[in-house]
Parts: sequence; structure tokens; C-alpha cells
Amino acid sequence: FDFVRQLVARKLIPDDVYIQVITQCREEQILKTYEAIEDIPRVIFNIYNSISTLQRDVVFHKDQGAVKHIALNAAKLVQKLRWEREFPGEFILEYTAESFTGADMKFALDICEAVKDIWQPGPHNRMIINLPATVEGHTPNVYADMIEWMGTHLRDRDSFTLSVHPHNDRGTGVAATELALLAGADRVEGTLFGNGERTGNADILTAAYNM
Repeated sequence: FDFVRQLVARKLIPDDVYIQVITQCREEQILKTYEAIEDIPRVIFNIYNSISTLQRDVVFHKDQGAVKHIALNAAKLVQKLRWEREFPGEFILEYTAESFTGADMKFALDICEAVKDIWQPGPHNRMIINLPATVEGHTPNVYADMIEWMGTHLRDRDSFTLSVHPHNDRGTGVAATELALLAGADRVEGTLFGNGERTGNADILTAAYNM
């Protein structure tokens, strides 16, 4: 919160740059994050919750319906804030299905469609659906197959931007990025030189040079 507010106070955000904020699907964090973006003209507001089978069973002790309920409640709250507080600038909604590669694919499809139904995106107000390899447990070709499957099964393909967020546990984050782009992804979340969270993320510089 303090970091984002400092960017605003010191006028450090270029006119053509979107600030992306990310928050868990928790009411108190969503409210504080929305407060952080006041007076920012271009914002991507990203909410996330884990949908992996392992985390659902071991961490949350919830069934698929309960995990879906977490995502839908958060999506409704963000939509409510968006209209009630009349955000003055460009506002792009993003849903991240955290630990996507460890989830049942049909469940991943179901939860993304449900969030999309709440936010009602269209060709002129696209949302972002972000499908991360939060833990890189597959070879790049398998990740790409999963991205391709989602891209072909999600309804209204022109109403959302398909985004990937590869990690580097296996050391193949860049390869996963490139194959995911070839498989239909539109957007990449990564870090400069791969220096990021935990094992590191995909190096967007190397990926850009290669592509």
C-alpha cells in the first residue's frame, strides 16, 4: 500500500503505464488494495485464489464448491467497489487461478467461467484470465497443452486476454512462456532477468529477445 501511494504522491507513474495490483480473495485485502489505487489513471486489479487439488485438500480442507465460492464472493466485491466508488480511469479486471497447473482442468474452466459471468467482459472491456504455473511441475509442452485447452474451451474468446505466469522450478520458465504463447496465450507476467518470487519467474527479457 505504502509503495503504491508513494508512486502517486511523487508522480512516478508514466502516462502510458498500467499499475497492476494483486490481492488474495479476502475482503479486507481487497478493500485496502482498492484504497491504494485512488487517483491512478490506469489500473489492472488482480484477485487470486488457489485452485490446486493438493492445496484445496491439505491447506483449505474445502471441496470444489467452497473454493469456487471464495472466488465468486471476491469477484462480486470488486465489481461492487468498481461501480459504487466510480473509478475515474481505465480499470481492467484480472482473475488469477493460482496453482492452475495443479488443478483439475474442468474445475479450472468452471471457476474462470463463473468469475467471467460476474464481471461480464466484452470485446471492448476485456478482462484478463491468468493461468499460472505457480509451481512448475510439468515440462513446457504440457503447460502449453493446458493453456491451449483452456483457450479453446473458454467461452467468448474475444472478451478476455489469456495470460500466463510461469515459474522456474524446473529451470524452464522461458521455454514454458514461449510454448504457451505459441499455444494461444496473449500476455505474459514475468520479471526482469527472472528475479522474482520463490524459485524465480520467467525472464521476460530473454523471452522477448527469443520471440
